Amino acid sequence: MIPVDDIRFFMIVVKTGSLAAAAREINVTASAVTQRLQQLEARLGVRLIDRSTRNMSLTDEGQLLAEEGAAICERNDALFEMLKARQGIVAGHLRINAPFGFGRRYLTPLAAQFQSDHPGVKVSLTLLDRISAGEAHQADITFHIGALADSSLVRYKIGANARILCAAPSYIRRMGAPADPQSLAGHQCLVLQENDEDVGLWKFAKGTLSHSVRVDPILSSNDGEVVHQWALMGKGIMIRSEWDVAENIRRGKLVALLPQWNIAPADVIALVPQRKGMSARAKKFIEYALRQFGPVPPWRIKGGP
Repeated sequence: MIPVDDIRFFMIVVKTGSLAAAAREINVTASAVTQRLQQLEARLGVRLIDRSTRNMSLTDEGQLLAEEGAAICERNDALFEMLKARQGIVAGHLRINAPFGFGRRYLTPLAAQFQSDHPGVKVSLTLLDRISAGEAHQADITFHIGALADSSLVRYKIGANARILCAAPSYIRRMGAPADPQSLAGHQCLVLQENDEDVGLWKFAKGTLSHSVRVDPILSSNDGEVVHQWALMGKGIMIRSEWDVAENIRRGKLVALLPQWNIAPADVIALVPQRKGMSARAKKFIEYALRQFGPVPPWRIKGGP
């Protein structure tokens, strides 16, 4: 019999890709990880990892343990959760992925409150610049902002989120406000590079009318906070999510431009892997998020779209 804790330990080694990284993950020394791996191999009578090369690689037996071990851990977690559910207790390990900015501002306090209300749940909130399909399938819930390519993940709309064209009052005083989308071509624009999108092509709609304009950004970054700061400094015009700019628009630090023209929204959605179903803890957290962010999200600008 292989203890589930040993399987979980081995899965961490596989996930992190090295013994040193696994040691950092579980907060022990590298020698302790090596010793535990050797003890596991000795009990099983097989070698699980080939450590004779520069790169760690799984043996056939190690690959089998990794594949079957994942299913064993899932079934063990599900059984534990079902037993707790019969006592009316939400328990287990809730793994959440989210983008950096939104995660810091909105999910950090929500996760803390959720864990306080459900002390039997251990919450891991991982913030990432870009979340791969593989990472999303490994998490219980992945929060995503905006359009999403076709995916096997189940989607839940958590909150409406408009995208807003805006700039600082200092920029408007210096350069004037655009009268229509076409005039943006003559303005200083700031662009966020993300999701392999054509971020220099800005699209607007008004009733049955639509218009696209190609902007030549004077500043661009893959970090939304950087672009936001440039806008506050009066460097140019940007398009940003309502959740990110609403407070500064309320305070007058930013001004919404071309309000009569709409930009495609970037709603907040929660993604759940189909293959795992949804655990009770994941369902409960999504309920928390829906209460917090819908139907009128806290970032909604009064009178906004």
